Amino acid sequence: MTDSTPGNRLNLPNSDAWTRVDSDLEDLAQGVADQVASFLLAVRAIARSGEPGTAIPLLLLEVSQLLLAGARLGVMTDLVPSEQYEPEPGPDPDLDRIREALAVLLGPADEYVEVFDPYADPPELVPGRISDDVAAIAGRLAHGLAHHRGGRVDEALWWWQFSYVSSWGSEASAVLRALQSVVAHDRLDADIPDTTELERIAVAEQIAAQPTG
Repeated sequence: MTDSTPGNRLNLPNSDAWTRVDSDLEDLAQGVADQVASFLLAVRAIARSGEPGTAIPLLLLEVSQLLLAGARLGVMTDLVPSEQYEPEPGPDPDLDRIREALAVLLGPADEYVEVFDPYADPPELVPGRISDDVAAIAGRLAHGLAHHRGGRVDEALWWWQFSYVSSWGSEASAVLRALQSVVAHDRLDADIPDTTELERIAVAEQIAAQPTG
């Protein structure tokens, strides 16, 4: 048993008030589990394929479908697990090979710049890598899937919802925008500029500084 961080679960309500997993939540959990398993299988297959020409459109499709499942969790009220401490789900998968393989497949398109919080004043521009983000997302999803396969449905739902709101939802959204940009450049026959990370950030800052209206 491990203390469940992220998320302070030491302040959970008494056991009588803990969320019971009804049939609707079980159906939701099964649907998310199916989507998560499909995403993990697809990411592994893409990484093993060695086909850079298909990696980006396939990742675009998989991330889009995953975000639909995440949105269903995000619009729900906070789910509450039935245990005060998170049960041990087992070892986390080793995703280094997937990360490294995706970085090779994506090449220069792996790096992108993202607005971290569009409501911040001023917005913060941060660099990212699609390969890093996809591997991180896969790790968080696999953690919840281990709970689901262990029969801990409420624990899986809590983990998927919390990690969607706190991390993988924004990561997947950023990856989706980056992948869409690559596809748009390809369709419009526009080359992605071969610039350094700092140059990309400088260009993004200049655009953000331009007056609107």
